[in-house]
Amino acid sequence: MTQILGFCLILILIVAGLAATGADAIFWALPFELALIGGAAIGTLLLGNSLSVAMGALKGFWLAVRGSPWSQGDFADLLSVLHELCRRERQGGAVSIEEDVEAPESSPLFAAAPRLLGDGAAIALTSDAFRLAAIDMSDPRRAEARMDSAIDQHLAERMRSVAALQTMGDALPALGIVAAVLGIIKTMTAIDASTAVLGELIASALLGTFLGVFLAYGLVGPIAARFGQVVEEDAVALETIRTFLTAHFGGASPSVSLELARAGIPAARQPGLEDLDRAVEAVRFTRHARAA
Repeated sequence: MTQILGFCLILILIVAGLAATGADAIFWALPFELALIGGAAIGTLLLGNSLSVAMGALKGFWLAVRGSPWSQGDFADLLSVLHELCRRERQGGAVSIEEDVEAPESSPLFAAAPRLLGDGAAIALTSDAFRLAAIDMSDPRRAEARMDSAIDQHLAERMRSVAALQTMGDALPALGIVAAVLGIIKTMTAIDASTAVLGELIASALLGTFLGVFLAYGLVGPIAARFGQVVEEDAVALETIRTFLTAHFGGASPSVSLELARAGIPAARQPGLEDLDRAVEAVRFTRHARAA
């Protein structure tokens, strides 16, 4: 919502400025210049990146506006599911959670945390850690190293899209100059026209430079920066899982592991102790109810 408000404010100020200082020819040229510069920018994005990275960069516009989907309630659900998994594994061994880990999409336990279930990276991190623990836990650091590697790989993939969007923003001023040069070429073909006509043509040409700089520093650059923040905020869920399971595999009780993981969540999205206790009890009660 903040990003929408900021964009509307910038748009109103720019349009008002153009209306106050520009001519009708500028507004006639505006759609053409936007299409030219915007199309060229998307072309450079596709040219310099794989399709998946380019699509991820374009998706960044929506993600920057939406923000991270993980809320306090989602983190409470995540911690309660991890607590129940660890509690059951400690009591009944790896076989007691095998069905949940191998098929999370059909697990009643994972269904209690819909945000976790909808996050492919978080589900894969959780399942892989428990699988590795079931195979061999002679060295708990092995599972921790595997989780660290998985998180780094996931972040690297997403940050490539952030970098691609930032690179596109950096290219926009130069693309605006290209559009301006094309406008000057058009102006030179009408060099024998009246000064009024030449003035409008030159103004339209300079509009390309203006749009390139404006789109770079007033839109794409800030969006890329916010996109990077969202990627980092989403990664908090992965770090929470890693902290919880590292403590668990190291011998800590589920309650201690839960508190260590909760402490690493930013204050704005950290679930309160009472809410977390209720979520833990709800997950345990749901499991018993379904088993009955």
